[in-house]
Amino acid sequence: MSVPTIANFGHPDTFAMVTLMTLDAVSEGPKSAAMIDIRPFKSLGQADHGWLDARHHFSFADYHDPKRMGWGRIRVWNDDRIAAKSGFPPHPHRDMEIVTYVRTGAITHQDSMGNKGRTGAGDVQVMSAGTGVTHAEYNLEDEQTTLFQIWIETDRPSAKPSWGAKPFPKDSRAGQFQLLASGDPADGALTINADAKVLGATVKAGESIAIDAQPDRHLYLVPSGRVRVNGIEAGPRDGIAIIGESKVEIEAEDESELVLVDAR
Repeated sequence: MSVPTIANFGHPDTFAMVTLMTLDAVSEGPKSAAMIDIRPFKSLGQADHGWLDARHHFSFADYHDPKRMGWGRIRVWNDDRIAAKSGFPPHPHRDMEIVTYVRTGAITHQDSMGNKGRTGAGDVQVMSAGTGVTHAEYNLEDEQTTLFQIWIETDRPSAKPSWGAKPFPKDSRAGQFQLLASGDPADGALTINADAKVLGATVKAGESIAIDAQPDRHLYLVPSGRVRVNGIEAGPRDGIAIIGESKVEIEAEDESELVLVDAR
């Protein structure tokens, strides 16, 4: 397998650019008023490296949009397409919670802590970078892999690094949200060092799903198909930034896979 150049994705300067942003700079819009902001897929940042076609919901690497510097404590949401037999060579991270949600295919992880594992479609892996870790992510499959790479600001700087992965039965998220990762070690999901939740669901066309929300929290939702969120239309792989809502109802126009992050 040929190892591609990683461009800026693991470069320390990229990490600094993303992590040193202030909370005031990353959250657009009033904090108290209800707001649902649709970020159309076609408006996202893009970096096509051949082996990697990445769409950036927030400013990342060479893509910079001062109005999209993050959402609350969510710093990165990359929609990645990784060619077969390619991937991210070893690169470092520090003090960041990194969640990988595999949409299709599979990703194989290895890191400086000695961990190695394969995460398949619909499953999740998490890495708390803490005091520092070097890792690689390869698509060793014979097909393209698609995934979401989500970074959440840590609540425990300089913690001991860790990595974990877990398969989640697909039928357990049919028509309802399933908790995939959170900052509560007792909830049975993967654990991250942040006051945040990562949830997944699947909804059939013509059906709806709802979830309670705290108005002061930052929610970010990405659907695989056409949906309405509290009556507002969104398309496949659009980003949906939500704040100020006490309940979020999602009506599916297409059969859709939903990934939602709830953060401060």
